[in-house]
Amino acid sequence: MNDFVKIVEVGARDGLQNEKSVIEFNQRLEFLNLLVRSGFKSIEVGSCVSPRWVPQMDNSTALYAALEKPEQVSFSLLVPNMKGLEAAIEAGCKEVAIFTAASESFAQKNINCSIQESFERFKPMFDVAKQHGIQVRGYVSCVVDCPYEGAIAPEKAARVAKQLFDLGCYEISLGETIGTASPVRVRKMLQHCLNVLPVDRVAGHFHDTYGMAIANISESLEQGLRIFDSSIAGLGGCPYAKGASGNVATEDLVYLLEQSGFQTGIDLSAMLKAGHYIASVLQRENQSHFVKAHTAKLLD
Repeated sequence: MNDFVKIVEVGARDGLQNEKSVIEFNQRLEFLNLLVRSGFKSIEVGSCVSPRWVPQMDNSTALYAALEKPEQVSFSLLVPNMKGLEAAIEAGCKEVAIFTAASESFAQKNINCSIQESFERFKPMFDVAKQHGIQVRGYVSCVVDCPYEGAIAPEKAARVAKQLFDLGCYEISLGETIGTASPVRVRKMLQHCLNVLPVDRVAGHFHDTYGMAIANISESLEQGLRIFDSSIAGLGGCPYAKGASGNVATEDLVYLLEQSGFQTGIDLSAMLKAGHYIASVLQRENQSHFVKAHTAKLLD
């Protein structure tokens, strides 16, 4: 068994972009530096999108430039189009992420184009990324359920994921976007995806709306996945799915993994400090079950 699990910390992008409040540049920078000190080796910094649409992500390229960037840490920016990619290149970014969906309705709502049109948009971006030595990570949203279409056929999720991989994505993150899936349905989806993708290039991205994220991650571990996205303090949610709660809390993921004998490379006390900091900035409760239990234990 490969006993190391890679955690991609997405709180600074996927988490903060769905918060109602816009936090200050220096607060985002401090949050990211705290994540680096926690031992994360893969961190999403922000996204190169118009502040008109996502004001929380304004100045993400300046944030990237200001970061302390240890060589062993991979920092990425989400780019929706060529303009975003060019901004990431100008900032010196060496990894970007692109995103599409396994649901036509969600693709139209989220990126304003069809799934096939998203691939056509990506093709020239891969050429430019390759010229600049930039790695591209791919996200597929709604791999199990869609807020508009309901259940998504597992073979459709696999087909979209394989197309992204064939285009040149080095890693594919499978997004259980609205948190409605159960382990049985996750297993079926993964079996289809792993028939066409190498398991070491597949990541799981789970939301915790129905409290199923940790169970779904456990099933994914059984299926061989060793890469997971998560968000400190359970930040985030899905703006296109009413009532959808945040990504699985990184603190809960780390607890599960380390209790199960896996290594994460995460410094627990530093991670807790990062979660406490961003929860304080946002003036909200940390959503992690582990943090709530740990805090209660300390107060006993």
